[in-house]
Amino acid sequence: MELKNKVQLITYPDSFGGNLRNLNQALREWFPGVFEGGIHILPPYPSSGDRGFAPLTYLEIDPTFGNWEDVREIGKDHDLLLDLMVNHISAKSVFFQDFLRNGRSSQWADLFLTTDKLWPDGKPVEGEVAQMFLRRKQPWSVFETGTDKTGVLVWTTFGKEDPSQQIDLDINAPLTKELLTRFLENFAANGVRIVRLDAVGYVVKKPGTSCFFVDPEVYLFLDWIKEQADRLQITLLPEVHSHHTIQYKLASKGFWIYDFVLPYAILEALVMKTGRRLKDYLTIRPEKQFTMLDCHDGIPVKPDLDDLVSTDEARRVVDICMQRGANLSYVYSEKHKSSDGFDIHQIRCSYYSVLGSDDDAYLAARALQFFAPGIPQVYYVGLLAGENDLENVNRTGEGREINRHNFTMEEIESACKKPVVKRLTELIRFRNSHPAFEGKLMISETADHLIELTREYGNHRCRLSIDLTTYHTSIGYTDQNGLLAEYTV
Repeated sequence: MELKNKVQLITYPDSFGGNLRNLNQALREWFPGVFEGGIHILPPYPSSGDRGFAPLTYLEIDPTFGNWEDVREIGKDHDLLLDLMVNHISAKSVFFQDFLRNGRSSQWADLFLTTDKLWPDGKPVEGEVAQMFLRRKQPWSVFETGTDKTGVLVWTTFGKEDPSQQIDLDINAPLTKELLTRFLENFAANGVRIVRLDAVGYVVKKPGTSCFFVDPEVYLFLDWIKEQADRLQITLLPEVHSHHTIQYKLASKGFWIYDFVLPYAILEALVMKTGRRLKDYLTIRPEKQFTMLDCHDGIPVKPDLDDLVSTDEARRVVDICMQRGANLSYVYSEKHKSSDGFDIHQIRCSYYSVLGSDDDAYLAARALQFFAPGIPQVYYVGLLAGENDLENVNRTGEGREINRHNFTMEEIESACKKPVVKRLTELIRFRNSHPAFEGKLMISETADHLIELTREYGNHRCRLSIDLTTYHTSIGYTDQNGLLAEYTV
């Protein structure tokens, strides 16, 4: 499927009015024709944790949010993007619950990655575990299975609970491939055009490696699942937080990837008032990427920026973010921290807040995102210029809730009256409509405090000019008649 080079929205199913029906109403009432690139609905499935990322199944929609008919209704106006957590499934799923009841005799037993599939005696080797890129202190959980309650170690890459709610799948098992194929077929039947492969970097576990994006095995899996998706006319978007060279290799194999460096590079340019690194980065990045500034997790730091940004430089930006109310997530593995102990995985915040709630700085950031080649995504909190939700963090104890505020319909209506939201909506419409964004990017040589980017396609031309000392942002462009025009963002 050919993707549209237009702006997409990222939202939870309940973030606009509490359910999918109200989400669709909000889009039609306040943002008609704005998100021509599509809508990424974060996991709307029944789930036992991690706000949808511990799905019980992909064959149903959580009735709290609606049903597949509601999803299809949104799909009438927008291309749909949904997530497939290829690495894991919920401990509360019928598959794992059957395994807990029946142990190794369960019809679903082979779905799951038990540690005896990695080590003959099932006991993890300490030295090999130390080499792994860990997302929790230990990558397994102990479960009692069968009528005799035999303790079994099952791989669980993610999850704050112990035992975890996110049970890793054995992607080498034929049963797993059958189930993943069934999920993809259900997506296609309900009009889903794009599927994000969440946590795909963790699907291969191989003793003696980092167990993260293990080459060549991970590419064998990607080739297999792409074959299934191609058959169903679904485009895949692998989600991989990794060293940028791994991302670039993935792009070289024809996959769409996320630009997880751009959010930090733009943030640094605006808070440090120098575009030197951003301009350098824009010359080397692949163009076949999805771009973003904010999301449901945070602004990536490690490992995405390794060898691109020094620890001292990153600390200065992080310190400013912390002063503006951000919180942090960390890398657990000692082996994967910087040599000086720098261990920040992501900066968690509202992008609007971290720019000091400055409308001009925020619009400059969005303009930079939109001029970078790729398909831009705007997170729903960012769309409404939402600020850090510290109350939500304190209430839940979850740092990521700082940027996950759910808006009532009244709050959305009020936010849409704010000048910054009106300006952003106008900028999105401009990005969607001007033909120059089909062309290449040119970067002018300017002083560090100035940025000038040009997109050109045939006779169509757009030039973005930003003064980082004042955040003054303007766009010069050719209009429908080929005449030069300009507007201040």
